[in-house]
Amino acid sequence: MRITCPHCGPRDRREFTYYGDKAYLTRPALEDARGWDGFLHLRDNIAGEVQDLWYHELGCAAWILVTRNTVTHEINHTSLIAQLHLTTSQKGTK
Repeated sequence: MRITCPHCGPRDRREFTYYGDKAYLTRPALEDARGWDGFLHLRDNIAGEVQDLWYHELGCAAWILVTRNTVTHEINHTSLIAQLHLTTSQKGTK
């Protein structure tokens, strides 16, 4: 499998470390015990398009959001997590 890093271009999957579902970008409130239980232990096993977090460990050290299909293994899109958060923050300030 090849992942396209927004900085480095197409790279072999072995340069990256898989972190998990995009849900790890948003955390429940500290006092929300049920929210933390779901956040830490419950995941859907989707057959189809998912969004995952990958770290370009053997490259530019960027965190990347990868949109991929778990059935076909096709990677549809990649984007930098830093740009995603910047765009979200800017929307709230306008």
